[in-house]
Amino acid sequence: MKLRKHLVILALFTALLVTAAGAAGAAEVLRMATTTSTDNTGLLDYLAPMFLEEKGIELQWVSVGTGKALEYGRNGDVDILLVHAPAVEKQFVADGWGVNRRQVMFNDFIIVGPSEDAAGIKELPVADAMKKIALAAAPFASRADKSGTHVAELALWKTAGIPEPDKEQWYIQTGQGMLETLMIADERKGYALTDRGTFIKYQDSRGDQSGLDIIVEGDDSLKNQYSVIAVNPAKWENIKYDLALEYIDWMVSPSAQKAIAEFKLLGKQLFFPNAGQ
Repeated sequence: MKLRKHLVILALFTALLVTAAGAAGAAEVLRMATTTSTDNTGLLDYLAPMFLEEKGIELQWVSVGTGKALEYGRNGDVDILLVHAPAVEKQFVADGWGVNRRQVMFNDFIIVGPSEDAAGIKELPVADAMKKIALAAAPFASRADKSGTHVAELALWKTAGIPEPDKEQWYIQTGQGMLETLMIADERKGYALTDRGTFIKYQDSRGDQSGLDIIVEGDDSLKNQYSVIAVNPAKWENIKYDLALEYIDWMVSPSAQKAIAEFKLLGKQLFFPNAGQ
C-alpha cells in the first residue's frame, strides 16, 4: 500500500512536470508539499508567479495536512515543505529527514461555532471553552487527519483535561480538509478549530449562507506558526536541494515577506511575516 501511494504521488508530480515544461519553457520545477490553508486561501497562487519571475523556478505543490506532507518528504516525493506543526517539524529535522528549517509567517487558530453558541463558550479562555464543549456534548468537527490544525487541536484538548475526545459521540472525525470540515461543523451547528485564514476564505465563499462565527480567539496558545523545510538530499538522490534553498532564501527575503503581509481577503490580512524573529 505504501509503495502504491508513493507511485501515485510520483505520477502526480510527473504530470505536473510535463504541464510546467509546456507552460514555462525551460523553467526548472520545484516540488513542494504544503498545508491546505496555504492553498485554500490562495496564498500560493499569489506567491508562485512572483517566485517564477524573480528566480525562474516553477513551483508545483500538493496540498495536504502537515502529517501527510511530512510523509511525502520522508518518501522523497517532494523537495521542500511548507507546514505548520512546529513540534512535529522539529522532530522531522532531528530524525534527519529535513534540513534548513526556517519560520516564515504566522496567523492564529480560532474556535468557530454557531452564532447562538449553545455551549456558552463565547470569549472564554481556550481550556475552559474546550471543557464546556465536552460537558455540553456539543458537536465538534475535527479534521482528524494528523494535519497541523489537528495536532494543535489535540494539544488543546489535552490541556483541557480531555485526552481522548475521539471516544465521544459528539466528536465528529471528518478526515477531510479545513474547508470541508468547516462545512460539516456548519451543517451540524457545531464547533471547530480552524486557522483564521481558512475561515476568512470560508466566509468569502459562503457569504450569507455561513452560520459560523468566531467564538474564541486571541489566546497565546492559538498562535499558528508556518515554516519551510528542505528535504535532506542525503536521504534521496532526486531531491533538488539547490532549488529548495532558492525557495527558502526567497521566502525569508524582504520582497516575499512584504508580499505575504500584503495578501488580503475581504480586506483582512491572512498571514503575518516573521522570518526575522
